[in-house]
Amino acid sequence: MAGKRGGLQALIKRVSPNVQWTHCMIHREALGSKQLSADLSNVMTDVVTTVNYIKTRPVKSRIFSALCEEMGSDHTAVLYHSESRWLSRGKVLSRVFELRHEIRIFLKEEGSDLTNKFNCNNFLMKLAYLSDMFLKLNELNLQMQSTNTHLPHLTDKVTSFVRKLEMWKQRVKDGNVDSFENLKSFIEDNKLQNTVIPCMKEHMSALQKHFQRYFLVQDSKEYDWIRDPFSATPPADFSTSEEEQFIDLTSDSTKRLQFNSQTLAAFWIGVDKDYPLLGKRALAILLPFATSYLCEVGFSAVASIKTKYRSKLDIENELRVAVSKLQPRFEKICSNRQAHTSH
Repeated sequence: MAGKRGGLQALIKRVSPNVQWTHCMIHREALGSKQLSADLSNVMTDVVTTVNYIKTRPVKSRIFSALCEEMGSDHTAVLYHSESRWLSRGKVLSRVFELRHEIRIFLKEEGSDLTNKFNCNNFLMKLAYLSDMFLKLNELNLQMQSTNTHLPHLTDKVTSFVRKLEMWKQRVKDGNVDSFENLKSFIEDNKLQNTVIPCMKEHMSALQKHFQRYFLVQDSKEYDWIRDPFSATPPADFSTSEEEQFIDLTSDSTKRLQFNSQTLAAFWIGVDKDYPLLGKRALAILLPFATSYLCEVGFSAVASIKTKYRSKLDIENELRVAVSKLQPRFEKICSNRQAHTSH
């Protein structure tokens, strides 16, 4: 549908040849973290099966909630897993690991075969590792969910995560799991030997491979001149005029002081006035939407406003208010309306 030869890209470029096409970076992050090894995939399948066993039967769900209340748990329910929700996997795994004792007791009383899974330390160590790793992936995902994001900024976040993966892999190789809090506490509390190190190393290597596939390494370096023009060298594809303006900009002490006190977008908007060739080229990279976050916010607002009870409602005005960041001035609104006087 979005093909560059006969799809949406091709149709748009017929009207606007200079338009740029970007793949949502949040979606790319979700694709890069989707693949699991056979062992970890089996753990994920067992977790989803357990959650469905509890949640899809109202009676069992109420019994489980009562059990959690009796045991003084912070939570009284597990969470459904949904492939279409960005943060679903991490939240589901964390909640199941947190309620592992309650789940084991419940499954034992129900006579379920899944009880053996929650009695197995190897399974629980893999579950703890998955909950930790997907919490870190959720943190990366949340960092990308913002209104004022651009490609260089989000590329830095991804580069940082890939570098952390390499560091975690080296530490795990030496037997250090300090970065994985749930796994570390589970091993120390039960005085166990970490038997899932090969599985962890395999998964982190796969994550590195997939992230490097969906986020090309050169994408990070080509934005250096935008991130810090006063320290970077001009790109090789600069024209003579652009390189001359780049030299003028990097020699401008006033602009250097402004760079440290402004946001990246505000700085390059100011540069566009004095150095139009550089400003135009930089803004062409900063302006495109790096993620589909704003669209998702709009979809969520529509889902909240337009329910089955208000299915025929024209929501144009309501949607504008829901997604707006402007603070309403209620005093001014009220002052323009005359109050009904008492009779």
